[in-house]
Amino acid sequence: MTDTRVGIVGAGPAGLVLSYLLHLQGVEAVVLEARSRSHIEQRVRAGVCEQPTVELLREIGVGARMEALGMPHHGLSLRFDGADHRIDLTGLTGRCITVYGQQEIVKDLIAAHEEKGLPIEFGVSDVALHDVDGDRPRVSYTDADGHARELRCEAIAGCDGFHGVSRPSIPERALTTFERHYPFAWLGILARTPPSHSELIYTHHERGFALHSMRSPEITRLYLQVDPDDPVDDWPDDRVWSELQQRLATGDGFRLREGPVLEKSIAPMRSFVVEPMQYGRLFLAGDAAHIVPPTGAKGMNLAIADVRHLARALKALLRDGDPAPAAAYSDTCLSRVWRAEHFSWYMTSMLHTDPATDAFGRRLQLSQLRYTASSRSAATSLAENYVGLPFEGA
Repeated sequence: MTDTRVGIVGAGPAGLVLSYLLHLQGVEAVVLEARSRSHIEQRVRAGVCEQPTVELLREIGVGARMEALGMPHHGLSLRFDGADHRIDLTGLTGRCITVYGQQEIVKDLIAAHEEKGLPIEFGVSDVALHDVDGDRPRVSYTDADGHARELRCEAIAGCDGFHGVSRPSIPERALTTFERHYPFAWLGILARTPPSHSELIYTHHERGFALHSMRSPEITRLYLQVDPDDPVDDWPDDRVWSELQQRLATGDGFRLREGPVLEKSIAPMRSFVVEPMQYGRLFLAGDAAHIVPPTGAKGMNLAIADVRHLARALKALLRDGDPAPAAAYSDTCLSRVWRAEHFSWYMTSMLHTDPATDAFGRRLQLSQLRYTASSRSAATSLAENYVGLPFEGA
């Protein structure tokens, strides 16, 4: 049996940022992760960092590689009617976003943990949470060598994602679930080819949504709206490139650069929130508590916002003897969560082709797009939400 102040389940960005923030505040923590280190360091996920996320990583001393390799973007394009309509993020808000892969942030945080000697256990299994409604919760698990272990804590942070064990450890009667499933999915590819445009392109097309993004000057990330029941085998590379070329085409002859496809997958789209995000001494953060459709680029940023609040709350509870911030953790986070849920729903609804929408609905989408592209007020609202609202002002 091992004692620590905080047991953190999950070594994604949420769990690792929380662990490091707690370290900076003098609060001991142990991170448990089911997958191997190499798996989570190579797993390609989100890539858009809001400005508050960038500033936080910089402030805590883990932003050096991001500063060197990240790609600041000062605008994005809404592509519809066969043309680009640029949203000037920096001109409208004074802020920008940075394209820097989630896996790179994870690498930076693991390296920082190694440098400081902070404990992360990879490859654990059979994780179970106990006594979460008391002041000495426990986490039992099997370590990577097959030994049964137990971690006795004063608080547990559930940062283990939508399919993790943390949320199901809360009695169903204690949670209210809000959920929406969308009638489409995203087929995503990672291609070894330079980006075809200097900024992200969000495309509304009669054949369906498409997104042009990037992960580096040599790697492009691209997405297609597809049917959620489509098997990935129905989308060979030639078909993917053909569909992308059609949807991203413009009247001025834009041509997408093609290259070897390194990764391909299909992900369904949903919105999901549980309230509250805490039960006793168990606190949920990130995808364990909420999911947003990826159109708004909010998932990782929301998780980091959660744990910024959680680190302060746990420091107040465990070091200062002040339970108020911990008691208010869920309400504090949910204000930002619902703002991000709305923005992600708005972007998704405006840009995708819903098979159930009639001609009237499609005209309404185009009207919204044209208004957003032509109205400074509408463009500013989109830009403010996209670059990230201040942590304290969401």
